[in-house]
Amino acid sequence: MAKYSLGIDYGTESARALLLNVSTGEEVASSMMAYPHGVMDEQLPDGTLLAPDWALEHPNDYIDVLKTIIPDVIKQSKVSNEDIIGLGIDFTACTILPIKADGTPICNIKGYESNPHAYVKLWKHHAAQPEANKLNEIAEARGEEFLKRYGGKISSEWFIPKVWQLLDEAPEVYAEADKILEATDWVIMMLTGSERRNSCTAGYKALWHKQNGYPSKEFFKALHPGLENVVEEKMSTDIYPIGSKAGELTEKMAKEFGLKPGVAIAVANVDAHVAVPAVGITSVGKMLMIMGTSICHILLGDEEKMVPGMCGYVEDGVMPGLYGYEAGQSAVGDIYAWFVDNCVPESYHEEARNKGMNIHVLLTEKASKLKVGESGVLALDWWNGNRSILVDADVTGLFLGMNLNTKPEELYRALIEATAFGTNVIVETFNNYGVPVNELYACGGLAEKNAVLMQIYSDVTGLPIKISQSSQTPALGSAMFGAVAAGKENGGFEDIFEAAKVIPKLKDKAFEPIAENAVVYKKLYAEYKKLHDYFGRGENNVMKVLKGLKEEAKK
Repeated sequence: MAKYSLGIDYGTESARALLLNVSTGEEVASSMMAYPHGVMDEQLPDGTLLAPDWALEHPNDYIDVLKTIIPDVIKQSKVSNEDIIGLGIDFTACTILPIKADGTPICNIKGYESNPHAYVKLWKHHAAQPEANKLNEIAEARGEEFLKRYGGKISSEWFIPKVWQLLDEAPEVYAEADKILEATDWVIMMLTGSERRNSCTAGYKALWHKQNGYPSKEFFKALHPGLENVVEEKMSTDIYPIGSKAGELTEKMAKEFGLKPGVAIAVANVDAHVAVPAVGITSVGKMLMIMGTSICHILLGDEEKMVPGMCGYVEDGVMPGLYGYEAGQSAVGDIYAWFVDNCVPESYHEEARNKGMNIHVLLTEKASKLKVGESGVLALDWWNGNRSILVDADVTGLFLGMNLNTKPEELYRALIEATAFGTNVIVETFNNYGVPVNELYACGGLAEKNAVLMQIYSDVTGLPIKISQSSQTPALGSAMFGAVAAGKENGGFEDIFEAAKVIPKLKDKAFEPIAENAVVYKKLYAEYKKLHDYFGRGENNVMKVLKGLKEEAKK
């Protein structure tokens, strides 16, 4: 009898469920649901206004969506819940929330409904940048060793800056919270009744090290006296490795989702990291790009290297026995969406409607007819700051070379090229610091749908790119880890390496660099790097000055 595993992928705006046939690798059914409250970046549900750079979500949404998408995949597949042996989840990170000891989110407690700090801070919440800046200054002044593991800078997107902001701005919420944890670990707590913090988010986002643990109490006290005992008071030193079992589905939750109690639940994971075995990467030299609203770059290495601007490396953080290196770009698909929403004339939208095509498809089609360099336009891809390698949320986007003849498709292509250049900075930096990148793999909506974009990325980087056949790679990876949690004796897998030999599939077509395009892109990239360093490394801080004036004007 076939056995099945569920993978739940919590994205930025929605959650997806995937039912995997463990024996055949077939993706039997999938279901998606948007979060009822969406991303709250302007106001709370009661109308409380949010300041700039805030990005929140409501934790109730994370459980509510499961009540729809899990029964839906069971209904679609006609699979008996008796044959579903495992469940794994992944999440955007760092996405955190304050809770009571029993798991109750603080935002669900009467009197805290209007306090923004009581809600989930999404990964792209950048309002903790002042805390991140101070953390980096203090860590550098103290000579903290952990700073090297994260490329020399800690991001405002990560755990400690967000916790520090919470303490700074809402000490009453901080005091009310018994725990502060990643949303991915909170969902596991709700499913199993047990707190099981995962090694992936702890290592990449919360400064935890497999051998050394967290930074010292003295360091946390140097940040803020109230943070001296933050690990003991709000976090945990009990960290569970990726690939292990977190527990079993409770009777209450099983009833809510239409599953049987006792289903094996895997320790939680991060959406980008869980996708690595789902494309079959189990060795060094292969970088995976998870391409969507942003890009996360994951690379395996067999030795410890310090790479400037990386988001971090964690031993066993992605695959057992290897170092998992992470980098990323804070906005990619989000930039293209911004352009379409704000910069495309109605005539183009009308043309797209008349042709029965999506406006992005129309712009891509028009952009594909341009020769490399034909538009004379160059852009910087910092519409949501720079994650790697500058690690600076305060830099902003830029167009250069426009004139009265510049067309929307030329700007659109320049934005695609800019994001490709941003990826090339990351690839180049890893290569320069001893972590080789020999080939690229890609998954996610952009990789699946936009062949023009993928060809540009191959031309810019000079590397071949292989594409995942699955359109739900993180969910597939989560399902694989769910099957590992179930164990071979129950119809699952012995470990993730075994699963990665059986399940992943790649598309037949891979993208190879086009030589004549690559020659011109080298020239364009050289100019991009000049702009990158000029505006990003302190020589000209006009972007930060403008952002400061904007914030002052809104007060």
